[in-house]
Amino acid sequence: MQEKNYKEIEAGTALTELKRKIPYGWDLNIYRGCQHMCQYCYAMYSHKYLGSDDFFNDIYVKTNIVEALEKQLSQENWKREVINIGGVTDSYQEAEAIYQLMPGILKLMIKYKNPIIISTKSKLVLRDYDLIDELAQLTYVNIAATITTMDEGVREKIEPESCSGQERFGVLKEFRKTQASIGVHVMPIIPLLTDGEENMDAIISNAKDCGADYLLPGTLYLRGDTRKHFLAFMEEEYPQLFDDFELLYKTGGADKAYKTKLYVRVNALRDKYQVSSSYMKPMREKMK
Repeated sequence: MQEKNYKEIEAGTALTELKRKIPYGWDLNIYRGCQHMCQYCYAMYSHKYLGSDDFFNDIYVKTNIVEALEKQLSQENWKREVINIGGVTDSYQEAEAIYQLMPGILKLMIKYKNPIIISTKSKLVLRDYDLIDELAQLTYVNIAATITTMDEGVREKIEPESCSGQERFGVLKEFRKTQASIGVHVMPIIPLLTDGEENMDAIISNAKDCGADYLLPGTLYLRGDTRKHFLAFMEEEYPQLFDDFELLYKTGGADKAYKTKLYVRVNALRDKYQVSSSYMKPMREKMK
């Protein structure tokens, strides 16, 4: 594993307003760059603006993020809208074990009773269990685990620095004991690699077992730097699949006929295990 290069920077503002306001309107990202090394990460392009081409090892840390966040949350016109924490890069990646910025952020959320979503592939989120539990007693909190595969051989190639699928389900089981809602994001589903019946069944049955409030699937989308990187990855690691995979991705999205068949299978499995597809239901219930 290559040594990480941490670069401390200051954020002008903490929150980024999104054009699409449903189901949330704001993103909060503590770090730029991500150590999980997900070979399909859509955010690789963003490092160009920082003068770096190493998204996985040049990790930029917004050391003033707590102070910048309070400036925004304390404004009179702030409406306590839902904030998605870690929409671009994981807030509980390895750097967080060193910089420990999330506890300060969660304490602010408690102070202002602000609803949040945390999406992560890391078990480090359990470190802040008590703070998340406290916030969930005050307002809407959703803990979402992104889980792409239960095959460890595949995961070690596509997400080499993340924790296992079973560990991620273990995280959700712990948060099931709180008032937070929990969700499974099967994103991305990678055609020919993670879309098999056995893998999909394993993910959705585990979602049922841990009491997930919902499960959301999403097929891999490839464009720009990510497209170039992932096609090279597939050609090197899965040469036997490469020609068929490339044929599916003539454009940024997989072939429409393929996606139609895929979602029929996924929906059938959700019905089989009675796992909801409604992201919004727990949010509406807690925020009404």
